[in-house]
Amino acid sequence: MSEPPRDPEELGVAAEPVRCEIAAGTAVGAVALVVADLERSLAYYRSAVGLAVVERDGGCARIGVGNRVLVVLEEQPGARPAGGYTGLYHFALLVPERVDLARWLAHAARERVPLVGLADHFVSEALYLTDPDGHGIEIYWDRPREHWEGQVAERMTTEPLNATDLLGELDDPAREPFEALAPATVMGHVHLKVADIAETIAFYQDILGLGLMAQLGRSAAFFGAGGYHHHIGANTWESAGAPAPPADATRLRHVTIVLPDTAARDEVRARLEASDVVTRDTELGPMCDDPSGNTLVFAANSEDIER
Repeated sequence: MSEPPRDPEELGVAAEPVRCEIAAGTAVGAVALVVADLERSLAYYRSAVGLAVVERDGGCARIGVGNRVLVVLEEQPGARPAGGYTGLYHFALLVPERVDLARWLAHAARERVPLVGLADHFVSEALYLTDPDGHGIEIYWDRPREHWEGQVAERMTTEPLNATDLLGELDDPAREPFEALAPATVMGHVHLKVADIAETIAFYQDILGLGLMAQLGRSAAFFGAGGYHHHIGANTWESAGAPAPPADATRLRHVTIVLPDTAARDEVRARLEASDVVTRDTELGPMCDDPSGNTLVFAANSEDIER
């Protein structure tokens, strides 16, 4: 029996020159997901993850910390989890300090929140879980930039997380209070399942202008703005040559890419249109699909994002 696919961060990466054309202040914003049962999802994200409802309108809820929306949940009753397609690998919530990650881990241990992984990636320490619809979630903190800057391609990997050392940030993990994720939590990055790495690089690096921070052959690539280790990850372990998910599946609706201002957003749109990538106007901002059918929305200067 073949081994299950591993997270791209578990594997060695080959050095690639960083060619950043996109504005250095670019970040990842809210991720929109289709879920089968909104009440079930809200209960999970409140109790397990530590996010709160910012706004709700019928079958759609915007959740996050404070007034910052991090995830949008759109209910589609009867939608089913579906494997073998492109889409979301996981979204990653970045907490500001190591102690914040420790508090969340202590909470998960006390409340018996199922985890699917714990990892030390050199650039960060990370905890992994899966929501009731199969959407992957990462909660992580970054080591100081001076620790990893200029070394991402060579050293970003996966080692076992020293959970004992992490929990040592707390005086008493068994009694450490936890009500919600830290107020400064943001969407740090998003990992996508894609059909082909070469065409993914051609899109995210050559057209959008993100830097190719690291690459693992023809199976994984990591892209970042402003020298960040990655805002977008992509791999083909579960999706090589696969189509986008069907309309009756729980799935990724879109990822928001937040540009520092409208001029930076207009530059990206111009590059897309010059490369014959179809863009469409929406109330959220210009939208397009990557070569694997993953939808991106481009926002400018969002007050919900502080990176």
